[in-house]
Amino acid sequence: MTGRVDLVGGGPGPIDLMTVRAWRLLVQADVVVMDRLGPTEIRAHLRPDAEVIDVGKLPGHHPVPQHEINEILVDRARAGKRVVRLKGGDPFVFGRGGEEVIACVVAGVPVDVVPGVTSAVAVPEAAGIPVTHRGIASAVHIVNGQSEITAATLAALGDDDVTTVILMGVGALPRLVAEALRAGVSRERPVAIVERGHHPDQRTTHSTLGGIVLDAGRIGVRNPAVIVVGEVARAGMLVPQLVAAHSGAGG
Repeated sequence: MTGRVDLVGGGPGPIDLMTVRAWRLLVQADVVVMDRLGPTEIRAHLRPDAEVIDVGKLPGHHPVPQHEINEILVDRARAGKRVVRLKGGDPFVFGRGGEEVIACVVAGVPVDVVPGVTSAVAVPEAAGIPVTHRGIASAVHIVNGQSEITAATLAALGDDDVTTVILMGVGALPRLVAEALRAGVSRERPVAIVERGHHPDQRTTHSTLGGIVLDAGRIGVRNPAVIVVGEVARAGMLVPQLVAAHSGAGG
């Protein structure tokens, strides 16, 4: 008997930001393979006999390698189990969901993907930062902060019409800022860092590209955090009179 695997996006953390489908699959699951981030409070609502497997990663520390996670999903499904792979955010936004889909397909295991609220949008939103805004930003560039900084990212950072959202980027912030400044991006480009978005201890730091490394170090910015670079990251951007002055059209 063959079970199935559902890759479920759990959103930025609060369980009431999950989709109804995500909730239904989780409370019915035989096995839940969980990340460190996301709606961890869902544990209290799982079946008492559900097997819960923690595979969460920390920056620079991956106790369960990806190939082992793939094997867990396939093995449990082949045993006839309903398996939910619960991820923070969305499975296909830096969540390695594509790799897990491939592993299931190759193994002949039925697999589906349930979208989640991505932190690239939801965490800035929690701090009052819209990643797009009429007259200010019409495009979004999402970056994995642990990856190499590409020419496309440098171009986005220097474009007044683009919002650059950096995930998993706190450790790479000095390197990213240095490369952006060397590429000619303005030191006055607004930057915001939102730590622990949608949690009671959420904190937002507003600065500029030229000052954010010192500011972040001074107050001890830590992961999990989302970094936003662009005009939408300007403090008070949604205050009506400031929007009108900046866009000339009231936003």
